[in-house]
Amino acid sequence: MIGAGPAGLMAAEVLVLRTRYREARPWLTPALTDFGPAALRAWALDLGITTFVGTSGRVFPQEMKAAPMLRAWLQRLRRQGVRFHMRHRWTGWGPQSELRFSAPEGLRAVRAQATVLALGGASWSRLGSDGAWVPWLRAQGVEVAELQPSNCGFDVDWSEHLRARFEGAPLKSVALEWDEGPAQTPTRRRQLGEFVVTATGMEGSLIYAASAALRERLRSVGSATCWVDLLPARTAESVLAEVTRGRGTRSLSTHLKSRLGLDGVKMGLLHELLTRQEMLDGPTLARTIKRLPIALQGPRPIDEAISSAGGVAAHAVDERLMLQRLRGVFCAGEMLDWEAPTGGYLLTACFATGRWAGEGAVRWLNLPPSDAARSLG
Repeated sequence: MIGAGPAGLMAAEVLVLRTRYREARPWLTPALTDFGPAALRAWALDLGITTFVGTSGRVFPQEMKAAPMLRAWLQRLRRQGVRFHMRHRWTGWGPQSELRFSAPEGLRAVRAQATVLALGGASWSRLGSDGAWVPWLRAQGVEVAELQPSNCGFDVDWSEHLRARFEGAPLKSVALEWDEGPAQTPTRRRQLGEFVVTATGMEGSLIYAASAALRERLRSVGSATCWVDLLPARTAESVLAEVTRGRGTRSLSTHLKSRLGLDGVKMGLLHELLTRQEMLDGPTLARTIKRLPIALQGPRPIDEAISSAGGVAAHAVDERLMLQRLRGVFCAGEMLDWEAPTGGYLLTACFATGRWAGEGAVRWLNLPPSDAARSLG
């Protein structure tokens, strides 16, 4: 087992239990069905961790902390017989197909009957997920899609005035709209939530939800725009009515704050996008409040992203996540070519594919020698 993230730990647990008892389990697909929310909650409870299901259907620890679960998991794995080799860094395969590691005592070579790679993507280099494995797998003939930032922020060409005044300011209770799918026939998406204005652009849960579509539109079309509804609880008609309502001697800013609750960074964005004359034009101002366009320049660097897209192509592995070109070598977690939004979905897929790869390795190890030889052909 190479990699100690959630996918790696799950695969290790499956392997140590199945190799000890030599129990063959029917292969159930897809992996997420095999290890869905109910199974995840039962698994966590067996660790002594109580969970709850949120309104979105996702599973969360009752204490909303991951550390207690990780400590309990590691303790159980050690009791079950899993051995951890700390400060070892995999450096690829040697000339005899042996696994090579950089270790405190120097270079180590290991020959394994089965290997599960759970090395993550490339968005957490400080924790080891740096994508260094990509050229090693490609050199073995494995197709690997380019690793790209996912659940990431985006660059926007803000004015110096907006950066200075509103860097770090959250936009709460807004809605984001974006296009996804083919450029000729896109699908319009809309989601409520919040995000943050940064010195370089914007980031936060709403931006992460749209990041895959926005990244692909930038790649395929060369440009991408998202639209912010600053007042999603109000209709366009009511906003127009309030904007054009007589304000007497009050300033426009005072009027908008009083009648619509617009101030701070929301007003800052309106001034960023509209000229003074446009701000004074009721219909233009009302339309912009309900659909403020933001042109994106590009995603932030992958090492700043929460996760990464790309990785080992789906057709490069079999139904048990074993590499077609490297028999007995399985892949799991974020190094596979998939991506998902944050908030539990990433972890769920890592758990599920780790379990799936672990089951695949168990089956591989249980094959009689003659069957294993035939499968190599």
